Amino acid sequence: MTRFALRWISYPFVTVFSTFFLLIISGVNSASAAGGISVYPDKSLIIQIANFVVLIWALNKVLYRPIRNVLHQRKEKITGMEQRIDDFNTDIEEKDEAFEAGIKDARVQGLKKKEDRIAVATDEEKAIIGEINKKTKEELAENLDKIAKEAEEARKSLQNEIDDFVKDIGQKILGRAV
Repeated sequence: MTRFALRWISYPFVTVFSTFFLLIISGVNSASAAGGISVYPDKSLIIQIANFVVLIWALNKVLYRPIRNVLHQRKEKITGMEQRIDDFNTDIEEKDEAFEAGIKDARVQGLKKKEDRIAVATDEEKAIIGEINKKTKEELAENLDKIAKEAEEARKSLQNEIDDFVKDIGQKILGRAV
């Protein structure tokens, strides 16, 4: 028998025997002191003890053991559920950590891609600005050449006109052809 079963059986026996001895001792003392009725154990006491033992045995078989089995099964079921809950919580924590790690990796990769794209865009910007500066310098040089040619043509044309004006002025001042 298990320790648990012995405990359930031993308590009633201790109670019965202690009660029996207390009755015997109190009956002897009260009977002798008061001169009244004294109670002596006879064979009916043994029958009562046997009846009690059979009753305890029957109750243990019919009532206590099935209840203990149900309680034990319930305890195992609750323990199993608690274990599953702990497993689920552990699994959730692991998945949450993996999710957080994935998010951090994605952020790092995103920032790296962003920096790469910014670097490429900066290089493209520099190339475009360089082309624009080159075209602008070429156009500026062409415009300066054009302006210089136009200025030279204007100077020549003004020089011719100045010569004509000088002749006209000289003729008017002198009154004769020069």
